[in-house]
Amino acid sequence: MVLFYGSKEIVVYPSIRKSIYNRDFYFGFYCTANKEQAERCAIRYEKKGYVNKYNYIPNPALKYLKFERITDEWLDFIVACRVGKAHTYDIVEGPMVDDAIFNYVQDFVDGKITRVAFWELVKYNHPTYQISFHTISALDTLTFTGSETVYRNKNNS
Repeated sequence: MVLFYGSKEIVVYPSIRKSIYNRDFYFGFYCTANKEQAERCAIRYEKKGYVNKYNYIPNPALKYLKFERITDEWLDFIVACRVGKAHTYDIVEGPMVDDAIFNYVQDFVDGKITRVAFWELVKYNHPTYQISFHTISALDTLTFTGSETVYRNKNNS
């Protein structure tokens, strides 16, 4: 399987970085099978970026969690990760909280909206997809195969 990672730099050796905020599936290295999604990420903050390409070979010995679609379990897992609760999975795959859904998740985390209100707000949104790698063993399933330079233009700014 081919995966992509959009970045402002070429990333030959992926890493897991602890940051000042928690992500959907906690700290990890996040990829997508959707090249266009990676292109958008690569030029989100810069005029020039890179789409890094990796061959991904799953390792059945790793602990893996996959969400096929947004569900209550998916929402609860994201809320737990966003409030700083670590998990023990090597790889997590599933829908990504994009910019449209992010605020609804945060409002739910903050208690500003109910679970019912959350589902009503997101029912017409179609989140993008991600696969995240959370351990060194998980990163070992990726092999860098190259990168492509992408530029922001008036059509994708």
